[in-house]
Amino acid sequence: MGLIICIAALFPQVRQIIMNLGEQIYHKKASTYQLWLKALLSYAMGGIFFILFFDYCTLTDSGRSLVRKVKQEMKNCLSEMDFRSFIKPILLMSGVYFLGIFTIIRANYSYLDDLGRAIDGSRRWYDWSRYVSEFSSIFIHGDTRLTDISPIPQLIAVLILAISSVVLVYVIGNKKITAVRLLASIPLGLSPYFLECLSFKFDAPYMALSILASIVPFVFINRKNAFIFSSVVSLLIMCTTYQAASGIYLLVVVILCFQYWNKREKTNKEIFTFLGIAALAFGFAMLLFRFFLMKPADYYASTSIHPLSQIVSGTLRNLKDYALLINSDWGSIWKAGIVLVLFFFIMKSTFQSAQKKLYSFFVSIAMIILLFILSYGLYSLLAIPSFLSRSLSGFGVFLSIVCVYVVSDFKKIAVVTVLALNWCLFTFAFSYGNALADQARYAEFRITLLLHDLSSLYPNRNREDMKFQLKNQIEFSPVVKNIAKHNPIVERLIPKRLAENYSVESLYYLEYFNFSDYGNANTEAHVGSENYIDFSTYNLPVVLDTYYHTIQSDGKRVLIVLKH
Repeated sequence: MGLIICIAALFPQVRQIIMNLGEQIYHKKASTYQLWLKALLSYAMGGIFFILFFDYCTLTDSGRSLVRKVKQEMKNCLSEMDFRSFIKPILLMSGVYFLGIFTIIRANYSYLDDLGRAIDGSRRWYDWSRYVSEFSSIFIHGDTRLTDISPIPQLIAVLILAISSVVLVYVIGNKKITAVRLLASIPLGLSPYFLECLSFKFDAPYMALSILASIVPFVFINRKNAFIFSSVVSLLIMCTTYQAASGIYLLVVVILCFQYWNKREKTNKEIFTFLGIAALAFGFAMLLFRFFLMKPADYYASTSIHPLSQIVSGTLRNLKDYALLINSDWGSIWKAGIVLVLFFFIMKSTFQSAQKKLYSFFVSIAMIILLFILSYGLYSLLAIPSFLSRSLSGFGVFLSIVCVYVVSDFKKIAVVTVLALNWCLFTFAFSYGNALADQARYAEFRITLLLHDLSSLYPNRNREDMKFQLKNQIEFSPVVKNIAKHNPIVERLIPKRLAENYSVESLYYLEYFNFSDYGNANTEAHVGSENYIDFSTYNLPVVLDTYYHTIQSDGKRVLIVLKH
């Protein structure tokens, strides 16, 4: 009976009747209630789909035959691999990535969400449909309530990234793993964008897992059924860990198709067949996630895509913003290195091509453009995409793929150029980690002075009617400003501890110093919202003016104006 009801709920008309009935029962049109009911129905449909698929695989002859075939194909693929040959490469890349984030670990910086998780112990990945992250954190932390166990999560992330680099080189390097190719893959884990992911004490391993999950299916590329199955499962893992990696699978597909075509390793029919299978697996996995697993979100990014009438213009606008942001983030030396690497990509594709040279030349240029577009993943389709640094981590994988391709059996000058670019990224990781520590020292110095003054002015810890509001922010330390002169992205990577536009983190950081008894007006209404009331409009009397801040108050409202 329950199954019949759930199946009936698959139809839109039935779902609408259920929601209308719920509105009548609760006597209101509650958007929260509707979202909850829609999510519940989606999970129910997902459960039905899983039950039906499970029954097909276990109760029908064709289903059991398919399961045996997939199992045998995966077993055959794994038996063909020499796993012992992976040990040294994984150790090498683990060492490289560990050195790369050593200063980040040493900084011991509680990065953004780390503050909240360390203070209240909640996970909250569920809110972003990251179910694998939600449940994996229980095993990693050994408890349902989170505590700060760093650097264990970051070390796990290092191992996962090392495996990802090795598998990537194995897949696009025709199963040939060399030290040079491994070092060429450094942007995968040490691009400035993924450095933000590695800065999170709690999130880092799951963000790294999203990259590995996007690459693993290509180990089974020579077995169709195993490849489809592993692709769908792995892509669902990617979607439920960190969706910013949504373009990595497509990047690998496209570069493999290009290699097959350029070297005539496969016929056009075989290439299009592989492309179609990969596209089918990707599309199927995304549909499963969208309709059965994804929770709607509308915070700093939206899960809604552009309307059909605006899909082209909206996507082009997002890609334009994506390109402009990367251009503004990267320093001139980095950009010169990238241009040279892309130049060698075109030269290698043309000179070593088994196709007509002119065709290869133009196709390689088109390939660079396509790879760049795909590096942003499905975010380019969103009505309100995320342009946070960590959301652009696909660009690092794009660079990694191009670098590995360039150093594979090509001229030494190209190898030197690639390694020089990666050395720049490697050294920036050290600068960034040290800058985190320096900014933390500077911010804590400013906050200590502020809290000392506030505690002197308002020693009563039970003033529930008093509201605080921050104006301006603690600026970057001189060290950060120095790095930003040539690498502007550092100012997007390092959070500002106290800032009016970062009210949630500001609240957590004050609570970190056990200053949480007073109300924080910034958290009641964000700057720019309709409910936000600017305390500076009250012309409050100045009660304290120092070199670093000014405090104004009328006894109930306290305006803290931070000076630069």
